[in-house]
Amino acid sequence: MSISMPRYLVCNGDATDLATWSNIPYFTLQAGLAAGLLQGGLALDPGRLRRRRRLWNLGQLLRHGRAGGYQYSPDFNRRLLRQAAELDPRQPVALLSQYPLLPHHPWPASWRVDFWIDATTRQVFDDYGMGRRIAPGLQAEALERERQAYQAAGAVVCMCQWAADSVIDDYGIDPGKVHMIAGGGNLDEAVLAGLPDGDPPAPPTLATPLRLGFLGKEWQRKGGPFLLELARLLRRRGLPTVIRAIGPDPASLPADPALEPLGFIHKLHDTRRFVAEVRSWHFGALFSAAEAAPRANLECLRLGVPLIAHDVGGIGSTLPDEGCGRLFAAHPSAEAVADWLQARLSPYEGYLSWRRALAERGQAFTWAAAMQSLAPLLHTAP
Repeated sequence: MSISMPRYLVCNGDATDLATWSNIPYFTLQAGLAAGLLQGGLALDPGRLRRRRRLWNLGQLLRHGRAGGYQYSPDFNRRLLRQAAELDPRQPVALLSQYPLLPHHPWPASWRVDFWIDATTRQVFDDYGMGRRIAPGLQAEALERERQAYQAAGAVVCMCQWAADSVIDDYGIDPGKVHMIAGGGNLDEAVLAGLPDGDPPAPPTLATPLRLGFLGKEWQRKGGPFLLELARLLRRRGLPTVIRAIGPDPASLPADPALEPLGFIHKLHDTRRFVAEVRSWHFGALFSAAEAAPRANLECLRLGVPLIAHDVGGIGSTLPDEGCGRLFAAHPSAEAVADWLQARLSPYEGYLSWRRALAERGQAFTWAAAMQSLAPLLHTAP
């Protein structure tokens, strides 16, 4: 069934703003506009509800001893969506939501709603630990509203199999309406097309050490300490190694000769520098304690940089096969990872050949490619 009604992207924030939710809505919106799947994004502002949030959270603290969770309440969801002038309950509209509790269910019968999420609220509560600050009753209510929304939705698309399994197993949703599309790396393809490919990294030596790339703000959660342990081990083995870290505040990181903090690099305003840096890495690395569908992995793959990571949460869905790198069992030993790295780099020409093959697949890790997979799902009758 073809959908002729306008479709808007919705998230918990301004879907048109690059700063919202790790840039994911912004790049989703740009690709959706280019593909003709989206006509716009809703510019919602949770900050306008700040005063109400404080009063509501105070009430939760007094009644339940836990002062958090306003964003999971029906009041927050209803008030936030009222900010959208594009939405009229009397007019047909389609929404692609990247936040499981928006729109609030039940929504008007004239609306069609599809979801494209990286994690369910149950996973946010339990696996990310956010539930510690939220009253059990509110958690249960939010999960039930989420279940009802998935039941009524056209399609529930997940950015990783980890989230898809939760939708099916934790919420009882028919597997036939649950799909997995990872999305793409958050890179400006128009700018990227005008940049040179650059030379591959040189074989590791004292002058040009092995470069392991860390990309993300949360050094602890994303496995920075393990990566530093790995780099130290490789150096003891005689393999010169450094960690090139984009994202964390350098002042918050440990002082270590194996760690080279780069601070924040703006991917959109300083694309040339960001791309050149990532392409200089021998491997991107992600050993998170909890993770849904990391854009950093997809950005590395888009730029032809293989990955080392471990199989936690949705990380595995961003390494589709061995041509993309190595997915280790959860919580591997530094020795096992070091053994694999040294074997993979020898002979070095074999590493370069493997890397060239990955670079040729770069378009598969773009939001444009993801839109091609998404389109049929949005045009199917619920």
